[in-house]
Amino acid sequence: MSDFQSQKHVVRQFHTALDQAEGDAIAEVMVGSVTSDFIWRGYHPFGEIKGGAAVARAFWQPLRKALTSIQRREDIFFAGSNEIDGFSSTWVVSMGHLMGLFDAPWLGIAPTGKIAMLRYCTFHRVVGGNIAETAMYFDIPHLMAQAGASPFGSSTGQHLVQPGPATHDGLLYNAQPPGVGETTLACINAMISDLGTWSLGLPLEQELARSWAPGMLWWGPNGIGSSYTIERYAKQHSAPFRAAFSERSSTGHIARLAEGHYGGFFGWPNFTARLTGEFMGHAPTGKTGEFRVIDIYRRDGDKLAENWVFIDLLHFWKTQGIDVLAGDWT
Repeated sequence: MSDFQSQKHVVRQFHTALDQAEGDAIAEVMVGSVTSDFIWRGYHPFGEIKGGAAVARAFWQPLRKALTSIQRREDIFFAGSNEIDGFSSTWVVSMGHLMGLFDAPWLGIAPTGKIAMLRYCTFHRVVGGNIAETAMYFDIPHLMAQAGASPFGSSTGQHLVQPGPATHDGLLYNAQPPGVGETTLACINAMISDLGTWSLGLPLEQELARSWAPGMLWWGPNGIGSSYTIERYAKQHSAPFRAAFSERSSTGHIARLAEGHYGGFFGWPNFTARLTGEFMGHAPTGKTGEFRVIDIYRRDGDKLAENWVFIDLLHFWKTQGIDVLAGDWT
């Protein structure tokens, strides 16, 4: 069984080279680090892009012009075999913030000349010495909020520049005992099984307590916000979300893995649901929308204690006929 150290080394080398590169050298790093059939999936308005040079032109070079003196402030790093394909592929996960000086416009967002932090999470599928596939999710509305915009108005939770794990042990640069990750993955799967039904017949807080620690932290995206404790999470997100949607599809993931006390997954999309109630203060549209999501978890004992959540709300609202970047929110 692999200890994933060689795959972690590939990704750490890639991050170091990418973060140090400027201008045209960014494309050179991308092309030299990925396979010829490389696929990159990013939040709206980027979507799916093929090829390292194309990703550099569309995403990295414009972002680096906007956020100067950029730093990668990594909070979580782990790797594992992908349960979705029978544990045949290896993925390496990195989560944190890209911090820079917001010195030039990006996606129509006006610069501030001040520190800005773009929260991100990446899943990299490593094949040999290269990266064959990447999912990179990032919270653009949170960057808009730092620039003084309020793309969604108020939220049910509190949105912050999110900290890393309370235990400060999320950077798994070294090999971990396999059994620990297997326990984490089992806890994540049990939670998915409960969440996927919305029909256990239990009061919501009792349902959540099956998988979650009483003092859970749910670090949600801008527009929804973060919640602390099962009671507040139920009140501030889970109950309002369930009340807003019907006809939720089954859950579908591209990758799901764990190592040590950390694990997570992403989908493209994870699920679909029809907006039949109020969501984020917006009236129901009656339309079915896609939810592209990354979830990262920290396990404590036999329960999940922290959850960092990336939801492509720009894409979801676009499926509802609303272009948030264009200022369509009403």
